[in-house]
Amino acid sequence: MKKNKYIILGAVVLGLGLSSCSDYLNVDRYFRDQQSTERIFSNKDYTLQWLSFCYSRLQGDNLEVGHSDVCPFNFSDDQVFNERGDRFAKFKRGEYLNSIGGQNAWKWSYDGIYQASILLNELHENDDLTPEEVTDVRGQARFLRAYFYWMLLRKFGPILLLPPEGADYTKSYDELAYPRNTYDECVEFITSELEIAATELFEKRDNLNIARPTKGAALAVRAKVFLYAASPLANGNTEMADFVNMDGKQLIPQEYDEEKWAKAAAAAKDMIEYSEASGLYKLYTFEKRPVSTDEAYPTTIEPPIHDIYSHENFPNGWANIDPFESYRSIFNGDVYAAENPELIFTRGTNGDNNDLTTDNTMADFVKHQLPATFGGYNVHGITLKQSEAYAMANGDPFDKDSYTKWKGKFTNNENKNEHPYDHVKNGVWWGYTNREPRFYASVAFNGALWNALSIKEEGGKDSRNKQIWYYRGATDGRINGSDNWCITGIGVMKYVNPNDCAKWGGSIYKKVEPTLRYADILLMYAEALNNITEGKHYSISSWDGTETYDIFRDKEEMRRGVKPVRMRAGVPDYDEDIYEDPQKFFEKLVHERQIEFFAETQRYYDLRRWKIVEEHEGEQIYGCNTLMNENYKDMYYLPVRVAELQTSFSRKQYFWPISFDELKRNKNLSQAPGWEYYN
Repeated sequence: MKKNKYIILGAVVLGLGLSSCSDYLNVDRYFRDQQSTERIFSNKDYTLQWLSFCYSRLQGDNLEVGHSDVCPFNFSDDQVFNERGDRFAKFKRGEYLNSIGGQNAWKWSYDGIYQASILLNELHENDDLTPEEVTDVRGQARFLRAYFYWMLLRKFGPILLLPPEGADYTKSYDELAYPRNTYDECVEFITSELEIAATELFEKRDNLNIARPTKGAALAVRAKVFLYAASPLANGNTEMADFVNMDGKQLIPQEYDEEKWAKAAAAAKDMIEYSEASGLYKLYTFEKRPVSTDEAYPTTIEPPIHDIYSHENFPNGWANIDPFESYRSIFNGDVYAAENPELIFTRGTNGDNNDLTTDNTMADFVKHQLPATFGGYNVHGITLKQSEAYAMANGDPFDKDSYTKWKGKFTNNENKNEHPYDHVKNGVWWGYTNREPRFYASVAFNGALWNALSIKEEGGKDSRNKQIWYYRGATDGRINGSDNWCITGIGVMKYVNPNDCAKWGGSIYKKVEPTLRYADILLMYAEALNNITEGKHYSISSWDGTETYDIFRDKEEMRRGVKPVRMRAGVPDYDEDIYEDPQKFFEKLVHERQIEFFAETQRYYDLRRWKIVEEHEGEQIYGCNTLMNENYKDMYYLPVRVAELQTSFSRKQYFWPISFDELKRNKNLSQAPGWEYYN
């Protein structure tokens, strides 16, 4: 006879149905009750409420993209925040106090892991759920458990794996005190669980369920985990030899293993082959717009004529697409998540308060970017380094000599024909003209056009389609004694919808978090192949064992990963000599990911896994000279060091520390190198 177990249900979300995405994202109703697991997991509503709690732990400090309160790691060497005193400085110095943000990730993740493990062990076929529903719910729980472990591994380094059957809640905390597992053990468990989840999850979700994982999400995250395991931070990293358990067991592999790159390439190929065979995932593109009468949705600007790409349709060229709109609308809410084939996994609109003290939705993120003119906080900015990283329209690098070469040159009615590759208005510095499309979709340069089309009240209607200036003395320029101004003089346009406005009766459109995109899979595939020694071959089984891949440094397969991303962006593919040289290709790939995934929390972790973070985040931050008013606008664009945003990097900042409270509770838990123990 089965012995019933009794569990305290705390903070479990009510009202979740399999057809409702919004219900489980709105965590504002709770109940506490003592019920047997047999009763809970034989009842559809209770089962889904249990699962809903797991989803709620993907929010708050576990969000992938958001403002600095919960996502400080969204700010690397590319983006800055200027709010509430010295929080940015503390973050850059590695002073990860509660005021910095991101501190609840450890606790919240293990909450979700614990809850998911119980569901996996207790949920069986019953009269309330169909066999298909049982399998899918188990797949969701398995994916979530693996995903929580993945987020912990990426942030904290090797972490402790709880017994898969779930921790015994009848035991004391001291009896459950486990040491960290090795990095490789974590990878093995996470990837094997994701393989199982891929056999359990539905292949596609409708728009109401878009934030639930699919088979593709499981395969994509699996590829990401393998890629990180192959990267220098976790593959033969002798500088982390002192990352050990209490008994001295080393947690980071000390011997380099090239085959890990082959496994990463095979895992990415699994996802690519599945995507092409199923037709479920591909890069999102928007068709060319030949004529437009709306400034917010302008006529397509064709990139400079190229002998091949201007005459070929996507993905072999850009003849039939609008590169600017193709990239912009992925993020700004114009495309419903279920209609975006590039979106593999998302938290939905995320945030929605839950039991948090602030609203951390994507809309709130955008409010931190909006100028004060439109009711925004105006506290997120782009570094000069990021602004310079975007190429010119023809794909050539931005020339840093432009600050002297184009000093005093601004757009006007007479020189419109000299900048045909943009929709830049008059009065804008020449360095912001003729840039690649992703620049205009991401960078709110001085004099950029903000549309704010949702304004309804009469007093604000004249502010639609308005240029915003960051000169000192302008409405959105430098303000003494306040944090609410763009401290680098270069704002953020990514995620901003043409309708977005937070005053005059306007609203900020909902948009979904781009947690994992197909573009990432393509570039991961090229990166992994690039790291295989020329002439070496590895036989790697596909995820389901149905075929064996011959993995080697195949330049055409590398192009298969890179070229579509470049074509969608309207910039030429790399020259052949780049594909021939592993180091040159790596440098190009670092740059490509910096541009393509700007403000998506990729850069912070990329620089660390590649072990090149010190040379990038250790650099001082530069921006425009925000002390200059419009009368001295020539001087505004001369690069200056932003004294208020100084930065540094030390070895301890590769991984986040575990809090003293957790270390006190678990005596077997070691601290990451460089960080203090509570004693």
